[in-house]
Amino acid sequence: MASKPPVAEPESDAALIRRRRGRNIATLVVLVALVVLFYAIAMVKMAQTGSLT
Repeated sequence: MASKPPVAEPESDAALIRRRRGRNIATLVVLVALVVLFYAIAMVKMAQTGSLT
């Protein structure tokens, strides 16, 4: 017969949520940094070619 999955304790649930939130924030920071970097590179390239006035 199939057994029920073990029930997680409240402390481990809170720790899991805290770790997941931290990981999500770190991912957001990396993505925002990449967007800013790509935008800056595009602006520099356009300024060098004279497209940006």
